[in-house]
Amino acid sequence: MKVSFLERLFVLLQYILPHHLLSRGVGLLARSEVPWIKTTFIRLFSKRFGITLEEAEIEDADAFASFNAFFTRALKPGARPIDPAVDSIACPADGGISQIGQLRGSDVLQAKGHYYSAFELLGGDAELASEFVNGHFATVYLSPRDYHRVHMPVSGTLREMIYVPGRLFSVNQATTRQVPGLFARNERAVCIFDTDQGPVAVVLVGAMIVAGIETVFAGQVTPQPSTITRTRYDRSTPIRLEKGDELGRFLLGSTVVMLFPEGRCQWADGLGEDTPVRMGQALGKVS
Repeated sequence: MKVSFLERLFVLLQYILPHHLLSRGVGLLARSEVPWIKTTFIRLFSKRFGITLEEAEIEDADAFASFNAFFTRALKPGARPIDPAVDSIACPADGGISQIGQLRGSDVLQAKGHYYSAFELLGGDAELASEFVNGHFATVYLSPRDYHRVHMPVSGTLREMIYVPGRLFSVNQATTRQVPGLFARNERAVCIFDTDQGPVAVVLVGAMIVAGIETVFAGQVTPQPSTITRTRYDRSTPIRLEKGDELGRFLLGSTVVMLFPEGRCQWADGLGEDTPVRMGQALGKVS
């Protein structure tokens, strides 16, 4: 796909922007509970991205305590039914498929002609990356207008979470097509679950002006010091999440990457780049 001059310029500017300073500054505004700040922010954002609140538990924009509360809003019960099939893989978030398919050895497809390594994505852990060689992946991009809670694709027990520091490039299509190894360069939270089908990785990737990533088991994960941080979870008091349970949320939009072991996943027909998806729908099945 041809890249326009403006798209090239947008990406080039990102290399020199102070990613974290910009994102944390936006985060201060997003956390503000000052009425005129949060209301103005919510109304401008809603108008810009065409957001309506018919599906949200709170339908009055002025009733949210902050912009973050609005952005991570809960939906009404039943708004996102979870596919009931025992062997189905539930889509973890609203958004669009960025890429989906099978790993090429240890390499994950980012965009046409561009790959990045699972080793780098998972924080430089060769043993962990080896569990996904020739495995299966799906990347879901959450646009600013989407529902921004991330849910479990399958049932599993949390093994560990790895915080990986990095940049905060945008993860929109223009940037994905041009920045090498984008998802392995951005700040991210790598969540590893043990499931009946083997290990499953759910990676929450940060992005430009994403003020933070939260999980239901660790609270706000980012920002942290600029070192990889690993948290292993005690099997004597396991953290078990069922398919469809909330896993975490983005404080502004980003991307989720899922990894499954070789031969343990079959993606549904008709899914490809830019396919719109909703949380809970079946993306495929495990075996």
